Amino acid sequence: MRRLGYVNGKNAFFEVRSADGAAERLPRLAGELVDLKVGIIVARQGLPAARAAILATKTIPIVFFPVGDPVAFGLVDSLSRPGGNATGIGFFAPELSRKQLELLKETVASLSRVTYLRNPDNPADVHLSRDRKDAAGTLGLTLDEIDVHSLQEIENAFATAAKVRTDAVYLSYDSELLRHEKRIVELIVKHRLPAMTPARTFVVDGALLAYGPNFEVVQRRAALYVDKILKGAKPAELPIEQPTKFELIVNLKAAKALGLTIPQSLLLRADEVIR
Repeated sequence: MRRLGYVNGKNAFFEVRSADGAAERLPRLAGELVDLKVGIIVARQGLPAARAAILATKTIPIVFFPVGDPVAFGLVDSLSRPGGNATGIGFFAPELSRKQLELLKETVASLSRVTYLRNPDNPADVHLSRDRKDAAGTLGLTLDEIDVHSLQEIENAFATAAKVRTDAVYLSYDSELLRHEKRIVELIVKHRLPAMTPARTFVVDGALLAYGPNFEVVQRRAALYVDKILKGAKPAELPIEQPTKFELIVNLKAAKALGLTIPQSLLLRADEVIR
């Protein structure tokens, strides 16, 4: 927003509310913003925040990002003409799930069993369960999905994965998992597990792989929506965008610690290689 000329306290005022990964707090926080009569609400990190904002107001403009399929979840009427007071950036993940599993299998030649951690309070993630399992089946993989609501359950999930001798872990893009990123990477390293993660930061901290949208680009696109609306555009007429920049991040130090040799063909496709 600063790049677009908005300076907090000078020509704009930003009210920030965070649920710290606790989705049940979102409706109250959205209500607080409505009571403050803010000019626009930005709902980030997925469906729960977007849904809370839309339920809280039908008049204040809302920009959400990234939200799976906003039409399927009833947030907007259509991608080309959202029709209400909300618009933003979608994130259709079935193809992404397949690509992530393909890259994981390409990296770990002996891959057979994968443990997937998801937050059951994230409807978008639950909605994609069948697509993930279909993709895993096509690749000849067994996919064990484990629901996690908290750090304790995340730690328990890694213990379960170790007991069933999983070959790798695969993490959903969810605010609860993002919130505990540091601890999750510690568990990945402790259990010596190859991991496909949802964001670059996991790999920087020591996980093996990340593949997904470039979220810095997504945030910049969301800022453009905010700017357009503040200058008079109507959310109902601003089409939903999709991420166009996807990035593959590989950590060679993690690969070496796991005794893995990353195929040269994969390294050549990587957007960033951490050595």
